[in-house]
Amino acid sequence: MYEKNGICYADSPSEEIRITEAKPLEDRMMLVTFSTGERRLFDTKKLNGPVFRALDDERIFRHPVIQLGTITWDDWKIDIAPETVYRESVPYDVDERGEAL
Repeated sequence: MYEKNGICYADSPSEEIRITEAKPLEDRMMLVTFSTGERRLFDTKKLNGPVFRALDDERIFRHPVIQLGTITWDDWKIDIAPETVYRESVPYDVDERGEAL
């Protein structure tokens, strides 16, 4: 058990993962870099709900902003938790020539 910001949790604390970079790719894919240094591919088409429909607009999707370790779009009207991005993404590894493995 641990306490954070006046709230008691039954679990043990985990290291908070943060997003440090998000690069938009084709077909609403993103190359995301995390605070661990790990890079992963995230398919934003997996995001459900009316708020995420705005990402179909290339002018919005192509301009993410990292705010407090979270990807945001459209003047912070849209965001997604870094833990969700990590869980729903796949590892992205490249060889010495920069080609995907």
